Amino acid sequence: MTTVFAYAAPSASGELGPFSYEPRDLRNDDVEIKILYCGVCHTDLHKCRNHWGGSQYPLVPGHEIVGKVARVGTSVTKYKLGDVAAVGCLVDSCGNCRSCKDGLENYCENAPTLTYDADDRKDGKRLYGGYSESIIVRESFVLRVPSGLDVKSAAPLLCAGITMWSPLRNWKVNSKSKVAVAGLGGLGHMGIKLAKGLGAHVTLLSRSPGKATDGRRLGADEVLITTDEAAVAGASNQFDIILDTVPYDHDVNPYLSLLRRDGNLVLLGLIGNIQATPLNTGPLLSARRSVSGSGIGGIQETQELLDFCAAKKISPDVEMIAIQEINDAYERLIKGDVKYRFVIEIESLSKVKE
Repeated sequence: MTTVFAYAAPSASGELGPFSYEPRDLRNDDVEIKILYCGVCHTDLHKCRNHWGGSQYPLVPGHEIVGKVARVGTSVTKYKLGDVAAVGCLVDSCGNCRSCKDGLENYCENAPTLTYDADDRKDGKRLYGGYSESIIVRESFVLRVPSGLDVKSAAPLLCAGITMWSPLRNWKVNSKSKVAVAGLGGLGHMGIKLAKGLGAHVTLLSRSPGKATDGRRLGADEVLITTDEAAVAGASNQFDIILDTVPYDHDVNPYLSLLRRDGNLVLLGLIGNIQATPLNTGPLLSARRSVSGSGIGGIQETQELLDFCAAKKISPDVEMIAIQEINDAYERLIKGDVKYRFVIEIESLSKVKE
């Protein structure tokens, strides 16, 4: 393919629209994927609107990518034409640091190469994401999509799914664990499903009583409304781990007393400086509790997640959209009007080209 058709943000204030670019030549260790589906992540919105600073335009977002292998380089051995494959948030890393050697490329000490709004490590060429017809990625950063996964809904596993899976595995959640998930959105709904799939007892923590029914539908054993002070007081010393997915500044102190001795509050929402209330170290010291953070996950972890979801028949709750609906979808994301992840059917790009 000499030209790739896509949708791009032209500026921080401009709506996404049609865009074309010239892809790099296929290298010996590259896989080209014809994209079928691409999930819509809050990161896409933040990047397009330059909420975090540093975005470069035109910007083609999308890092939850599922498609079929269209071409392979001469040294590629793991994939063949027609295979269903995926690409997540990373397309390269240094490969030499301790994190890379441990299979945690997402924590590359020399900075991982992100799927979009980044530059290729070898030739410096601008990288564009999954709101496009195809993508070229090194074989070692391509993931195999097991046959047991629903291809249409699998894309959000590449970001939302692995963001929840990585801490569950790192802190060894199992059938004896009591897990709480704070927040019921794209991340939180996957946290409930995955923790339940591991056999844990799962509680949804939410400020909204209206989330209770959906929380239980997704697999939560219990729902704790955090604005109910009596209920919160009665739930002290319960949880081995709390996965906090809330993506805005909020007071985390009420969660600390809910942890058992040696329990861990894991922050997953990208907030920056938490300013709502200074962290009270008393509950930490009194029961050896801890507060930590966790990012996405490495390639090995992500493949493990895909295989686990195929075996357990776990998939995200998604709403399919055409690429022409993406600007409206971003406005709905801001309002929280999606249950629980948008997925773009990339075939809709062909209608824009006509």
